[in-house]
Amino acid sequence: MSVLAIATQTLELAQEAVSADDQKAISGAAGAGMAYGLAAIGPGIGIGYLVGQAVQAMARQPEAAGAVRTNMFLGIAFTEALALIGFVVFILLKFA
Repeated sequence: MSVLAIATQTLELAQEAVSADDQKAISGAAGAGMAYGLAAIGPGIGIGYLVGQAVQAMARQPEAAGAVRTNMFLGIAFTEALALIGFVVFILLKFA
């Protein structure tokens, strides 16, 4: 018996043991988790790019490091707000 056949048979048995309401809850949780994971990718890339460019700017012009750092933290805060919005949507999908 192949591994795929065993996995399929195990999945069918597991689905039979779970009620329809539980399957709906599991699907909702999985969908909400995936939505939040996708919502966190963009801000993660954005913050990484922002910090990298700020470090590069500070290395090129050390006397402007204070202003660059301030602007960097503002940019991080605005970018992180997108991740928090994604988290709120996750909570709404999970509990609505």
